[in-house]
Amino acid sequence: MISRLSGKLIEKIPPQIVIDVNGVGYEVDVSMQTFYTLPALNESVQVYTQLIVREDAHLLFGFATSTERATFRQLIKVSGIGAKTALGILSAMNSEELAQAVAQEDLKRLSAVPGIGKKTAERMVLELRGKLITANLDAGLFAQAVPNDETDDIISTLLALGYSEREAKGAVKDIPAGTEVGEGVRLALKNLMK
Repeated sequence: MISRLSGKLIEKIPPQIVIDVNGVGYEVDVSMQTFYTLPALNESVQVYTQLIVREDAHLLFGFATSTERATFRQLIKVSGIGAKTALGILSAMNSEELAQAVAQEDLKRLSAVPGIGKKTAERMVLELRGKLITANLDAGLFAQAVPNDETDDIISTLLALGYSEREAKGAVKDIPAGTEVGEGVRLALKNLMK
């Protein structure tokens, strides 16, 4: 799992960017929300990532914030929404706006996104209700969690093991700062077994 990339931004052609990480160029698809926050070419950049492995390709998606990535992960769980459609949704509205539209059951706003019809919008409301993390909630959870970069890696590993976002974030809140990822996952799994 590739959880985060830090390097030099060497190419920007919407919706794709290329990040040079120690001589290796990673092609990353990003939402327009993330694209507009990117620095100029040849500047340092960091993005949270989600790797999607398909039979015919390995696709890497990048996000400016962990909240946007968490929203993307919830979107691709919705029946009928693939990675490209989820990226389109996050280009049309940010995570906060999407969470609000789902909470208010605003089908008109959701179906205004290209590629989203009324039935898909209804499915989104049904399947995402109460599952989207807002920036305020996310900041509160991370304030209690491990205040280092390993937190995201530990959470990503727990998500890959099938735990929910809420379970994963709750499991890491008592892990001491500076804990290695492997040890952090072991401790988190121990917390989940309690």
